[in-house]
Amino acid sequence: MNSIKDAVQLFEDGYMCSQAVFAAFSEDLGLSKEQALNIGACFGSGMRKGEVCGACTGALMVLGLKYGDNKAKSGEVCDRFLDEFKNQNGSYICRDLLECDIATEKGVRYARDNNLFKEFCPKMVESAAEILEAML
Repeated sequence: MNSIKDAVQLFEDGYMCSQAVFAAFSEDLGLSKEQALNIGACFGSGMRKGEVCGACTGALMVLGLKYGDNKAKSGEVCDRFLDEFKNQNGSYICRDLLECDIATEKGVRYARDNNLFKEFCPKMVESAAEILEAML
């Protein structure tokens, strides 16, 4: 299975968006999938506050693994990733993407009632993984 499909499958298996993207790429960069799943656990759903999309934070963790020893390069790839994700999806902010604030019960209910976590979020995981794969 390739990393993009692996990321989507991990998300569909119940992992957070951040965990799914990070773990799908982590082993190629020397970090176990289990470690990546643990590290990425608190970054899903925009850090549970509807902030930066967890699929993006998972991708940024991967870029940090690869380029983190070079401050200039890591800054460049971070900006490039977020710019491309926003270009493709309209935003990299979770609540903007979902068009609801999942930091609130009302927002979570809206997202669930409209199947956003099952139908929309996998597309964001796939998009982040595709952009990330192209950058690596």
